[in-house]
Amino acid sequence: MGKLTTHVLDTALGKPAEGLAIELFKIDGENRHKLGDFTTNADGRIDTPILQETAFKTGIYELVFHAGDYLSKTVSDLPDPKFFDLIPLRFGIAKDSHYHVPLLLSPFSYSTYRGS
Repeated sequence: MGKLTTHVLDTALGKPAEGLAIELFKIDGENRHKLGDFTTNADGRIDTPILQETAFKTGIYELVFHAGDYLSKTVSDLPDPKFFDLIPLRFGIAKDSHYHVPLLLSPFSYSTYRGS
């Protein structure tokens, strides 16, 4: 059975991003349907897969990482306004497989990839 997981690493601090809020949406044309709210644990991960079993379906999804709120708690000299606030990552699930979508985050850059 397929599943969707994520994790966030704070590359500026060199550690997992604990306490970062994440939203998950299913995209249907121009509509976004919210599927859940999550918060990263001490390892920068969500405790269980974000999607699994019967909820896991092919389609377009969006993870929205609340980077600004997290960075406000971990960085003392952020500019106002912050360079990053919300980071939306839109991606497709094409087959019944494990999709892992990590975020590498710092106050002025981020990257992502399909992990394993």
